[in-house]
Amino acid sequence: MRFCCNDTSNHLIRGLFLFVPGCPRSMAVRWSGGHSCSVLCLAVSAEGLVASGAERGELALWDGAGSAVAQPRLPQAEDVTSVVFSARRPSTLYAAHGETVSVLDVRALQEPLQRFHVNEEEINCLSLNDADSLLAAADDSGAIKVVDLESQKVSRSLRHSNICSSVAFRPQRPQSLVSCGLDMQVMLWNLQKVRPLWTTNLQECEMEEESPQSAGQFFNPPLAHSLSVASCGNIFSCGAQDGKVRLFRVTGARFEHELEFQAHSLGVSQVLFMPEGYCLLSGGNDGKVLLWDLSSNIGKQQKSPAKSLHRKKAQAAACSRKDGKLNKAASNEHPAVVPKLSIEHGEKVNWLSCAEIKGSRRVLVADQSSSVSVYPLPEP
Repeated sequence: MRFCCNDTSNHLIRGLFLFVPGCPRSMAVRWSGGHSCSVLCLAVSAEGLVASGAERGELALWDGAGSAVAQPRLPQAEDVTSVVFSARRPSTLYAAHGETVSVLDVRALQEPLQRFHVNEEEINCLSLNDADSLLAAADDSGAIKVVDLESQKVSRSLRHSNICSSVAFRPQRPQSLVSCGLDMQVMLWNLQKVRPLWTTNLQECEMEEESPQSAGQFFNPPLAHSLSVASCGNIFSCGAQDGKVRLFRVTGARFEHELEFQAHSLGVSQVLFMPEGYCLLSGGNDGKVLLWDLSSNIGKQQKSPAKSLHRKKAQAAACSRKDGKLNKAASNEHPAVVPKLSIEHGEKVNWLSCAEIKGSRRVLVADQSSSVSVYPLPEP
């Protein structure tokens, strides 16, 4: 199931074209002709080939010039909800549609090389580890099926109590992954164990607000929609329904709260760390795409009492008012978290990806339309 929070507000943001000077919408290039339905997901190969998946089984491959070079249709017209390229074999593409993962060779797309049907409900997110040995598929039942690609069998079945919206392997740690879901849980897993190493409930341990939330935020619990892990493997971000982006630091068999800030006026549908450093892209249901440089914020709160907020589930009640106030005070030491770039895209963001095209960085945006929007990004 594609969970679209605050869809009733879409009519308010469609056609809203207020733009930050220097990044007008007219600078966007729209790749059209590859789909007839809403584009749901994106991926970029190591060789620069872009894959996009859409509703009704539509899949498209694009070159750097924005031309659709192939348009295969996956079986049974099921929505293509996640695509991911192999890092070691750039011609291999994994595409989730319905409860199935099809393995495709982009050089010969007549038939999938293989199909995995191990999930019981619609898949929301795929992740492949660095070693190209394990594929994780998170679905609507809350399950994460981890497939050993050598044996072609499920090696682990992990679980959330509600829809699992996102899963991500940690770079350089092929047995470690993080996940989040609509149960408001963020979990750290080691595949040598069945149970999560560490769990945080975003609602139970939410930092207190000194001022009332806006009307659009008040009824939005922190349902977790998207995860992204930085290239270092120890910092990961989570985007949630309440419009906030939260950053966590993994330390051994647990993770600790690093930073939290209000990023969007509606739910954060996508977060994506750039390949280098701690630059983060976020996309929201408010139709905005934002670029954040968090280098100066990460590491500033390591000695803060914020660490005491996150305990195991049995200690969740220990996230007390006192702890919340301490955390608020600590976060006020670094209150200025402002975007480096703001793009008023005007449509609810379904997916974000990043590519180097003609020697320059670009952000690729999938939304409710049948095209892919491409925006320039500032050089690092």
